[in-house]
Amino acid sequence: MSIQALHTGVSGLQTFQTAIDITSDNIANVNTIGYRGYSAEFASLFQESLDVTAKSPSSGVGYGTRVQATNMIQETGSNILTEKNTDIAINGDGWFGVTNDINTQYTRAGNFTFDANNDLVTQDGYYVLGTKAGNISGEILAPVVDETLLGDVQSQEKLRFPKNLSYPPEPTTNADFYGNLGLVDEPRTISATVVDADSNRNNLELLFAKSATQVPPGVQWDVTATTKNLDGQTIYDTKTGVLNFAGDGSLISNTLDTIDNNGTAVNINVGSGYSGIVVTNAPISGSSTADGTIGGGLIGYEINLNAEVIATFTNGAQSSVGKIALYHFQNDEGLDRTSGTRFQKSSNSGDPIFYQDANGQNILGSTVNNYRLENANVKLETSLTELIIFQRAYDANSKVISTADQMIQKALQM
Repeated sequence: MSIQALHTGVSGLQTFQTAIDITSDNIANVNTIGYRGYSAEFASLFQESLDVTAKSPSSGVGYGTRVQATNMIQETGSNILTEKNTDIAINGDGWFGVTNDINTQYTRAGNFTFDANNDLVTQDGYYVLGTKAGNISGEILAPVVDETLLGDVQSQEKLRFPKNLSYPPEPTTNADFYGNLGLVDEPRTISATVVDADSNRNNLELLFAKSATQVPPGVQWDVTATTKNLDGQTIYDTKTGVLNFAGDGSLISNTLDTIDNNGTAVNINVGSGYSGIVVTNAPISGSSTADGTIGGGLIGYEINLNAEVIATFTNGAQSSVGKIALYHFQNDEGLDRTSGTRFQKSSNSGDPIFYQDANGQNILGSTVNNYRLENANVKLETSLTELIIFQRAYDANSKVISTADQMIQKALQM
């Protein structure tokens, strides 16, 4: 019995020393960004099954305990607010993929930054993996992308974006005019701001005057369209037309169509019926809308809730230029830890996969919170309590060994 007690105590020391090491590691990393804690799972060692009805002492001889497994804690850590637009935290399941061009690892730590080459990288220089939108040619953006679709798992690449990126001007191709000219025979003017191919804002002005010759029962108005620069010193084109209104003031026909805006044709839309320009006994009004955007320079890149990298420009325009990938595994607990916050796939975890929607399109499967980082998912109060329990269990097994040793010494002396 003394030898068996000695074995029991030794196994207890080994078991609870491992548990203390695991818990101590958790406590040491309680403030480590993206850290995943572990817990120890114990198993009893028996020579044979216990038989509580048997009177023979050998029917329930045990040999102590052992650590059966170490389990990854799956809870999500609390979010920490930051001031960096490249700091992101996963809100749910998933892992960021990072690579050093030799192997790919997976992490929950989203404290990313742009390096000297404008690659999106981790703090120690690992490249963050994702899908590029494919809408950057050199330092020119074309076209605007609302959402970057996630590619296949094997096609994910390093996310590099130019430091200098230009948003090309989009010349105005259509200008819409609305308003009421009224019944009084007085000239009316409605203007619209239009953009030319050189990224200049110009003025498109429509001057309305009641036609000298009227054909009842409706009413006719002459219109003169002029495009010129904002200071009015340069006139690019002038066109004239006639608007024919019905007796109820709705627009029947219009002979004005397009005008040149410093090299770009602009369609002039005055509507039809009551949808655009009318002449009624109501307050005089006028308004306009026009498409087109002036060019702009890059302000910077941000990451949104869909893990998309968004480029923002001085003209107020935005476009997606890439998407950070979120990887998933059949068994997260099967991942092999390579460092405090990094893991790699194993035969137990399986290969990384992407979730898909009902249409078979790859999706993230979770959202991300920008300007936030995920702290360690370790609860300090729980870990400290467990550490005390494991230390007392360790001490108890030490006393078992001491007692067994004393029993052996007495046996030898006898």
